Amino acid sequence: MTEEKKRPYQKGHNSSPKKPYYGKKFDPRKSGARRPDTNTNGVSVRIGQNFPLTIKRLGINGEGIGYFKRKIVFVPGALPDEVAVVKVTEVEPKYIAAKVLKIREKSPNRVKPLDEFADEVGGFELEHMTYPAQLAFKKDVIMQALEKFQPRGWSDYDLRDTIGMADPYQYRNKAQFPVRKIGDKISVGMYKRSTHDLVDLPVVHTQDQTTMIVMRTIRELLDKLSVSIYNEDKNRGTVKTIVVRVSHTTGEAQVTFVTNTDAFPGDTALIEAINKALPQVTGIFQNFNPGRTSLVWGEETIKLWGQDYIEETVLGKTFQLSPRAFMQLNYTQMSVVYKEALEALDLTHADKLVDAYAGVGTIGLSLADKVDEVRGMEIIPEAVDDASINAKINHVNNAKYEVGTAEELFPKWQSEGWVADALVVDPPRTGLDTALRREILRTQPEKFVYISCNASTLARDLVDLTKAYKVDYIQSIDMFPQTARWEGVVKLTRRA
Repeated sequence: MTEEKKRPYQKGHNSSPKKPYYGKKFDPRKSGARRPDTNTNGVSVRIGQNFPLTIKRLGINGEGIGYFKRKIVFVPGALPDEVAVVKVTEVEPKYIAAKVLKIREKSPNRVKPLDEFADEVGGFELEHMTYPAQLAFKKDVIMQALEKFQPRGWSDYDLRDTIGMADPYQYRNKAQFPVRKIGDKISVGMYKRSTHDLVDLPVVHTQDQTTMIVMRTIRELLDKLSVSIYNEDKNRGTVKTIVVRVSHTTGEAQVTFVTNTDAFPGDTALIEAINKALPQVTGIFQNFNPGRTSLVWGEETIKLWGQDYIEETVLGKTFQLSPRAFMQLNYTQMSVVYKEALEALDLTHADKLVDAYAGVGTIGLSLADKVDEVRGMEIIPEAVDDASINAKINHVNNAKYEVGTAEELFPKWQSEGWVADALVVDPPRTGLDTALRREILRTQPEKFVYISCNASTLARDLVDLTKAYKVDYIQSIDMFPQTARWEGVVKLTRRA
């Protein structure tokens, strides 16, 4: 799932996979169909060159795809069936990258983005596209991935229409924005694509309103109190990133300052100012992450003030969330995903369920009252502690969470006489760990649901998994509207 799923072991409609309406694409089931040769050598093209291009389809990252002298061209911001004048920005042996200079013929699916910076920063790849067309694209993303990896029976999979949102905005319950001082002004926002040039963002329409109110107020307080801000060029200063998370259930907010130094000059005055200006903030934390690094979070987090957790309720269960605890960023669609997973698993009260990549236990605990017992696995001890606490909070007595890997815990549980009937996995974007795939094929639980946030790694994993399982269907769910991100629930059944 971006930082949403950067954690190891953590945590509807029926239709046939047919060509979507929003643009042309390669269809492998049409006799004689052939892709344009993307490996053509000798194409004479240079950086800075302009030429007209017809966009044929969208790639898995939401970029427009056309062909120049039979060589593939990727154009961010272009839509299928558009004719654009593009400028070459990169030339590689197998592809060309370009940007739009002018659109000569617009797609009927093109709209004006609500966020004026949408074409500058990441996370808004499809905001210029109508929402129905976005949903159709996200169904097609999985077909593109299946076509590439071709797991057993892939062309006959039941790909269900993407479940969207009634209002595909203001859904992100967590904002994680870098902070920099540009001239005399403190900027809080996101980087321009492929740069470290920060764009200050007073309004972000995909964010929950509370996260932005808290974020912008804190920006003003940092400026007013002259708090030290990190300078990346000089590798000096204190505050690097502000993280704000809000509970959909309670409306309470949690703030974490990621700092370059373990000391936090001015934190007392800042805490007092936040208490006065933002009563919805119930906990303030500091995470120490020194030096230049692409990682947002460091290993050490301390509480500066307030409550240790904020609480969120999911399918009737309450979960305590510490600053680094993983939970999906879209509360509404998270509930849809879990309901789809429950329906796909078709559990009975006699089933023994394994919750792999368990995180803080959101999936396993939500399903615990449907089964005999849940056992969850995690390699992060803090996550196991959180999951165990959440089980106690919810008076769930049939769930057990352990620290360990698949190759350690599956054999251990089997030696204890505990054999899983059902399995649910919700891996990070990297997909299933090799050892877990091996253990799944060895133990072969009868019921199996794979919740994926990356169509490519799902399709790769299915190459192995379909040796023992058949894919009943893949249900796409739009977890991240206005982006190219994909989420899906896959129902698998053990082969006879």
